[in-house]
Amino acid sequence: MADSFHWADITADKIIREKGDKELYVCASGITPSGTVHIGNFREIISVALTVQALREKGKKVRFLYSWDDYDVFRKVPKNMPQQELLESYLRQPITLVPDVYGEYESYAQYNEKTLEKLLPIVGVEPEFIYQAAKYRNGDYAEGIKTALDRKDELKAILDEHRTTPLPEDWLPVSVFCEKCNRDTTQVTGYDGEWSIHYTCSSCGADETIDLRKTKAAKLPWRIDWPMRWAYEKVDFEPAGKDHHSEGGSFDTAKKTVAVFDWQPPVTFQYDFISIKGRGGKISSSGGDVIGLDDVLEVYTPEITRYLFAGTRPNTEFAISFDLDVLKIYEDYESCERLFFAENPTPKEAAKKAKSDRIYRLSQVGDVPTECPYQIPMRHLCNLLQIHDGNIDAVLATLPDLKPSQKPRLEQKCRCAWNWITRFAPEEFRFSLRTADEEKPQADEACARVMADVRRLVAEKMESSDEKTFGELIYASMQENNVSSADFFTLMYRTLIGKEKGPRLINFMYTIGKEKLLKLL
Repeated sequence: MADSFHWADITADKIIREKGDKELYVCASGITPSGTVHIGNFREIISVALTVQALREKGKKVRFLYSWDDYDVFRKVPKNMPQQELLESYLRQPITLVPDVYGEYESYAQYNEKTLEKLLPIVGVEPEFIYQAAKYRNGDYAEGIKTALDRKDELKAILDEHRTTPLPEDWLPVSVFCEKCNRDTTQVTGYDGEWSIHYTCSSCGADETIDLRKTKAAKLPWRIDWPMRWAYEKVDFEPAGKDHHSEGGSFDTAKKTVAVFDWQPPVTFQYDFISIKGRGGKISSSGGDVIGLDDVLEVYTPEITRYLFAGTRPNTEFAISFDLDVLKIYEDYESCERLFFAENPTPKEAAKKAKSDRIYRLSQVGDVPTECPYQIPMRHLCNLLQIHDGNIDAVLATLPDLKPSQKPRLEQKCRCAWNWITRFAPEEFRFSLRTADEEKPQADEACARVMADVRRLVAEKMESSDEKTFGELIYASMQENNVSSADFFTLMYRTLIGKEKGPRLINFMYTIGKEKLLKLL
């Protein structure tokens, strides 16, 4: 059993305490697939996944549900979608009936659903998916709709508590997609007290009576739908964003209206927003300006992607970085990893080891490694990759102490590093080695003597000297020839990479290696 000091363990303990010792706990999450599922939405999924993991590690049986609310209305065409006019013709229809403009799946909703479903196992998240359009259209919620209609006065009273204008007296807690034109431009005008409701449609003029047990057109509005499904699925835990948790928000009303469906509100917590650093743009699923899980996995390994969330309390806002902070995030994760495998931690390390170890365990996809993965600083790895023009095999060949068992994770890190270098790294961070046949930069006589000395030192002393000693030999030549550090360093960087500045020079020279240096010098 995990110690209860991580937020996932604390939440798991709270679920057990408040819901009692049950044979099965149900943890839920969900979203409307109105566009690309962005990384802010993923925060809810991974928060539930980590809580589920904590419950299971406490010996509990858990059902982890993820609902696709694909029977919601298609309200807006995201800017990043092709065939805008075609999609606009489906506005006000259920998302599940909007076509997939890429031609890969049955619907627009399914395209967005399957895009995420393929990615989630990569980060160790494997829920049971529920498709709400199918549930509604199959009549699974007919009883729930009837309960809402029968007890509409109780529901209206609760909802009116948080409204400036009360709902009309003839309000009915049900909405309808017109059976003729599929749009939600309908008004429900009657309920017979049994299974039939009557509606009219302002778009096509339909005037119909439908049976709740047979129709595919009826559904509950969101504030009633959510608590109804808590009761139907017997949900014990579901977090929500700060917008839902605001006073008078949908969670606030749902925890009261759920009593109508003979259930109790689930244990919950509020999770905060995520910002993006180093890419610009606002996260907006319906607007099309999104950073998805796939974008994050381009730069961060699955374990570090989980670490970003496992290591941050859900109610804390944080940024996912694509700028130079990427280097620090990798450094922080690998520091946590080293502490996890430390056999004799210092007293200072021991004080934080238990909490750090829990975060590391929760960050892993599948089994926790039995040996420390190969660690190489991200900055150094980026230099190696640029020296070898992104050739991962060539980079790995420079690491003689790399074990076969450590290779897969390091290859993945290399791919992420190269993606970051080529797509997001600042221009001043990027470089490529000049070729030996390129014209060399001009140097005055004193600098030329130092460069000749450097080439000789590389040939004769580099392999037998450590970086500090080798650097001292170069500095001695600079002093002897009365050449300033600024002039020499600029000349060296222009010779090696065609730029005025670059990585720390002596370390960089060792990273390049003797053979390449001799050709360049």
